[in-house]
Amino acid sequence: MTDRLPELGPRDWSSHPPYVQPDYKSTLLRGPRLPLQPVPERLCQLRAPVYGPEVIGALDHDLTRNAARNGPPLGERIIVTGRVLDERGRPVRQALVEVWQANAAGRYVHKADQHDAPLDPNFLGAGRCVTDADGRYRFLTLTPGAYPWGNHRNAWRPRHIHFSLFGEHFGSRLVTQMYFPGDPLLALDPIFQGTPAGARERLVSRFKPDLAEPGVALGYEFDIVLRGARETPMEARR
Repeated sequence: MTDRLPELGPRDWSSHPPYVQPDYKSTLLRGPRLPLQPVPERLCQLRAPVYGPEVIGALDHDLTRNAARNGPPLGERIIVTGRVLDERGRPVRQALVEVWQANAAGRYVHKADQHDAPLDPNFLGAGRCVTDADGRYRFLTLTPGAYPWGNHRNAWRPRHIHFSLFGEHFGSRLVTQMYFPGDPLLALDPIFQGTPAGARERLVSRFKPDLAEPGVALGYEFDIVLRGARETPMEARR
């Protein structure tokens, strides 16, 4: 990430979920069980960016318009915004933030998603932006729906939005999920519950009326902290 410290503090690995979680059944098949291999130093030192200003379109941050064909997509419009911060609360500038999510009916635009819910021809469910000088990102999107996922009997995923962050090179990618406050499915979700108890609330956004756009969209705030005591739990752990 840009503006990083010369010496970073140690990661708080106790905040992150393990690679293999028995209650989250697909991790039994895809979670690595052998020790990780160190990355050669020459790869660690790569500084070539994996993106540039030319990859950000004018509507990439607006999921209510970036795939519209014959009208607006259906669903509750929301603004999701926050800051990307380092371990000392300093803004991380020019970080590429990508999101993807299900539509309001709880279905992804992906051939693997065969959930019996309608697709929305005007909603792709994906967007991207770059953080500004204050480390802030902002998306206009729809509240995603819950959906069944087959992990156990009557298993439903809570409403959530996936986040991916890129810094200066491929090795700097981080992936996490943002949840919504008050969702009753959080207590039943093995993915959310797989995050250590003391860090789970860092994955839940905050409803912020002052971030709303009157008559258009409600507002939610979700800060992403890259290191330190308040670091955001990510989907991979050593």
